[in-house]
Amino acid sequence: MSTPPDSATSDAAPSSSAPSDDPLSRERAHLTHSRAALRSMREDVESLDIRDVTANWVNAEALTHQIDERIKALADLSHTPLFFGRLDYLHSPGAEQAEGAEGERFYIGRRHVHDADGDPMVIDWRAPVSQPFYRASKTDPLDVALRRRFGYTGGDLTAYEDEHLMDPAEAATTSRLLQQEIERPRVGPMRDIVATIQPEQDEIVRSGLGGTVCVQGGPGTGKTAVGLHRVAYLLYAHRDRLARTGTLVIGPNRSFLHYIEQVLPALGELAVKQATVDDLVAHVEVRGTDEAVAAVVKGDARMAEVLRRAVRSHVTMPTEPVVVVRGSRRWRVPAYELEEMVRELLARDIRYGAAHEALPQRIAHAVLVQMERSGEAPDDRVQDAVARNTAVKAAVKAIWPPVDPAKLVLRLLSDPDFLAAHAEGILTEDEQKTILWAPPGSGKRAVRSVKSAKWSAADAVLIDEATDLVRRTHSLGHVVLDEAQDLSPMQYRAVGRRCSTGSATVLGDLAQGTTPWATRSWDEALAHLGKRDAVVEELTAGFRVPTDVITYASRLLPHIAPGLTPVASVRENPGFFEVRTTTGDGDPDAEVVAACEELLRNEGSVGLIAADARVPALAEALTAAGHTYLGPGEETTLATRLTLVPASLAKGLEYDYVVLDEPQAVVDGEPDERTGLRRLYVSLTRAVSGLIVTHTAPLPQQLAP
Repeated sequence: MSTPPDSATSDAAPSSSAPSDDPLSRERAHLTHSRAALRSMREDVESLDIRDVTANWVNAEALTHQIDERIKALADLSHTPLFFGRLDYLHSPGAEQAEGAEGERFYIGRRHVHDADGDPMVIDWRAPVSQPFYRASKTDPLDVALRRRFGYTGGDLTAYEDEHLMDPAEAATTSRLLQQEIERPRVGPMRDIVATIQPEQDEIVRSGLGGTVCVQGGPGTGKTAVGLHRVAYLLYAHRDRLARTGTLVIGPNRSFLHYIEQVLPALGELAVKQATVDDLVAHVEVRGTDEAVAAVVKGDARMAEVLRRAVRSHVTMPTEPVVVVRGSRRWRVPAYELEEMVRELLARDIRYGAAHEALPQRIAHAVLVQMERSGEAPDDRVQDAVARNTAVKAAVKAIWPPVDPAKLVLRLLSDPDFLAAHAEGILTEDEQKTILWAPPGSGKRAVRSVKSAKWSAADAVLIDEATDLVRRTHSLGHVVLDEAQDLSPMQYRAVGRRCSTGSATVLGDLAQGTTPWATRSWDEALAHLGKRDAVVEELTAGFRVPTDVITYASRLLPHIAPGLTPVASVRENPGFFEVRTTTGDGDPDAEVVAACEELLRNEGSVGLIAADARVPALAEALTAAGHTYLGPGEETTLATRLTLVPASLAKGLEYDYVVLDEPQAVVDGEPDERTGLRRLYVSLTRAVSGLIVTHTAPLPQQLAP
């Protein structure tokens, strides 16, 4: 039943002497009761006795696992607000909006909590009744009379803020608590954004499971958080289906995955797996690297056709009949009939391995037809026996032999004649020489075995493609692909195979592509992914990067991504930004350390980002100055808040304050200027509250106003 909305706003600190009719005290009491209810829900699950409901140990193990996961999902995280908002509806949702009808009040939180009678005390943020918390406005209140936001310090409720959406006398304003939550210092891993999801983000989060969504978003637009929250929403709305088919989050590297790994568990979702593309295609041990020009060719989508030709080249048209001896009878399948079977299987274009398994059954069926014509009555057991006959097995091995994907790719990359035969009209002669391990005249020794080969990451993707040509890759229900702009076409194909019968959320920023094969357009990328019908959404409102910082970084956009819409910061706090020239005759590294020390006086995390080649010298300088520091992706703590970050690993990470060392060195560390400027753009946009750029060498000319 609805109660009159509270109109007061308070920033009062917790106080045991606050009157019971004080709105903040009542909200704190509701928080206390909600935590107690959550604790009771957890205890109820912990006390379940499954001894009488499981038929065998397999069922018992499965049910025990489900109960353990449920207990974990009901954990009360003491420093995470159980609810962050409240909606007071004018009428009960779904009820007829008749005059005098009473509305309802709902507390919106990270998970559902109910009392002993089953009445909700906190509503899951993903429930339909919670949606107006993110979508309602003065122009479209969605029958919401009051929206209340709560402020917390640690786990204590300390403030609230009201919007009377149907009051024409109250002007629309920017939520101060919302701004404070966005700008709250970051210590530890990435956190969820359920309290700050914006309407344009919410539309993407709640988009349906059936369609693939591609989100183009500049720095600080929240695209990663949107992708993770979309997974949480889909698991809420389609839990049974996704429990069967599975979900996966794909990130660019282990540091990034470690940084985001707590977001979904904080929302009660524990079953989502995480991986890099390299993890997905780990058919061989990667011990080698490619030069950029070779990696570009190996990552080109044309390699898929080269591999397809190479796989199918193993099929040989039969020239001899198959003679099957059973008892005193001999059954002969002529060569022309075998050829018809082979051509029909080739025309169907099914997986090579599936056709290899189908051919003996086709031959056996032909023998059974002859048996039936002669008056015999063979059954399925006879057909299976004929399919396993020595003559049939020998014929299949000669006509459609097994193919080992790794050995196939090994031969392609080490046998120039084999590569030329299958790359004719697809790759130029120069491109073929580029990817050969030992091209003619190079003096290099040919690789002899799969185990001795120094496979590269691009080679592993080729093996994955060949593996799928032989046997179908298992498809998941939903895949989130983050930092997608850095994938090659062949890597997109590898990811697409993992969601061929499911959907995907593709996240990226064309301006942050820092590989030689970086994505040129989302339409092209989605075609390689196998999701041509995907909807492309663009996020341009920046919630993380301060105005002065994003304005400075955006000077690079005309040079790295012409035509891309610059991010417009919506932060009221402009942040701290300064460019400092370090003295060449002094100790520039010491001045960089001094800048870090200055920023460490503030609350929150500090990242020192530098060109990879500069990292050892800066590490030595930090150690000499007595500073401990972390590596990228390692969890910051109150005791250690400084992270030393190679520019190559900065993508996707964020820090309250950043010192960026020698921008020109960041540019020079890449194989070409455009890639270097993109790496610099990434590095410049990692700060949430402040950025100091230090340099002795001149700044890149593209940063000039």
